[in-house]
Amino acid sequence: MTADGNAIGPDMTPSPTLRAVKLLHTLIWAFFAGCIVAIPLATLAGRFSLSALLIGVVTLECLIIVFNKGRCPLTDVAARYTDERRANFDIYLPLWLARHNKALFGALFALGVLQTLLTWLKGFSAA
Repeated sequence: MTADGNAIGPDMTPSPTLRAVKLLHTLIWAFFAGCIVAIPLATLAGRFSLSALLIGVVTLECLIIVFNKGRCPLTDVAARYTDERRANFDIYLPLWLARHNKALFGALFALGVLQTLLTWLKGFSAA
């Protein structure tokens, strides 16, 4: 029996609550992944205000994860509804991506921030 009173059947069908948490987590992940991908694109377009906004949004999410002991708070919510603990038990991502998500998107974020900073500074030196 799960915390929301829904039994997980022999076919291991997740409860409706777990499916809702996974869907929400996936949508939020897609938003932040999109922000990370958009940072270098905004920089290339010379839209430094947008780049800075995206960097701020992603940094806020990083701080939330840091203060939650390296985990998204939705992981803890999903854990209430299943005993499953694979890397993607709480999100609709392929297992390989869920396993390497922080390293992959952390590197992309760091590179995007670096590109933004260097491009912005280059603009100052050219003026």
